[in-house]
Amino acid sequence: MKFMKKQDNSNQLSRRDFVKSSVAGVAGWTAAAATGGASLTILKPSTVFGADANSKLEIGLIGCGGRGAWIANLFAQNGNYNLVACSDYFQDRADAVGNKHGIPADRRYIGLSGYKRLLESKLDAVVIETPPYFHPEQAAAAVDAGKHVYVAKPIAVDAPGCLSIGESGKRATAKKLVFLVDFQIRANEHFREAVRRVHEGQIGKLIMGDAHYPWRGGGRGTPPPTAEGRLRNWYYVLELSGDFIVEQSIHSLDFATWIVNADPIKAVGTGGRKVRPQNSIYDHFALTYYFPDDVPMVFTCIQSIPEVKDEITARFFGSDGIIWGDYFSEVYIRGKDFMRQKVDNLYTTGAQVNIKEFYEAITQGKYDNPTVAPSVRSNLTAVLGREAGYRKTEITLAQLIKEGKKLEPDLRGVKS
Repeated sequence: MKFMKKQDNSNQLSRRDFVKSSVAGVAGWTAAAATGGASLTILKPSTVFGADANSKLEIGLIGCGGRGAWIANLFAQNGNYNLVACSDYFQDRADAVGNKHGIPADRRYIGLSGYKRLLESKLDAVVIETPPYFHPEQAAAAVDAGKHVYVAKPIAVDAPGCLSIGESGKRATAKKLVFLVDFQIRANEHFREAVRRVHEGQIGKLIMGDAHYPWRGGGRGTPPPTAEGRLRNWYYVLELSGDFIVEQSIHSLDFATWIVNADPIKAVGTGGRKVRPQNSIYDHFALTYYFPDDVPMVFTCIQSIPEVKDEITARFFGSDGIIWGDYFSEVYIRGKDFMRQKVDNLYTTGAQVNIKEFYEAITQGKYDNPTVAPSVRSNLTAVLGREAGYRKTEITLAQLIKEGKKLEPDLRGVKS
């Protein structure tokens, strides 16, 4: 399987940031959520969204670019949703999705603030598929509007944005709303089983790990000169994508931090541009992360090398065994017990599982929102690695959060 996420950057999507917190608050909150410390309420579907048990959820799509148009098809194929509204900065993208799914012209909302008008309309849930910069603002607004939220990874481009998503997830739980982050590895049954075994101690105490994300894709583009051009081709715009370690390589870091089940303490390393132009995002990072109990992890990621073999992997050595997994092939454990399972096309099947579980959580009243805390953790880990690579020095998670550095794109001249 070839991982074709963003080769065609002419067909991409639209997001933002906010909030501040302490490291202890983040670590404590993520740990509590990871151990399932939230409440569970079982409600009838009619209680949840004001319809009988056989009704479909009415959803709105925010972001109609490549990933948005693609995932709209999966929601339609699921059979439990009606796509009744959409929003995008660009009219042509909104019309493409609207025409395909029969969305009335007056429910296709255009401009940067189009999502606000979408949220004011009659909807049960929203699907956020815009550039990562906009995710925190749009997710917070959706929770405020009383909508269930399905949001693409990454959740944000900077630490304040990550913390904002964490707060939105907690507010969603308090308001009896579902908030799901769409990572694919964590949705696969075999990866779930393997990590469960690690957490039960089947490979003993963790000693060290490594994770890698080589990808032949990514191209060698540069940020377009106009604001609208940058919105349409946002992948190479640092402030919109967060750089590729956040936008793409986060898959490996999400798997790794899921295994470790802890926030990184610090990161050190380097990165740069060897094949991409100097005003573009980086094309490689080489980092070392340090986790509690003196557990180090080496991480590398590289793009835009045509002959590379695509991989999204993480491996950890324990005192009694090893876990290794690759997004494209298999996951295995060798330890006190043995398991090995092949996986196929997680890009699609992972999203399908998340779409199914989103519906089940809403209709069954499951508001613990277990995907939020791990997503905050892995996204902060990716941002930490980016900053360590940019600065070419060691940086702690505490320092990253205390700085509260926010990325702000130049969007002067775009229509609201």
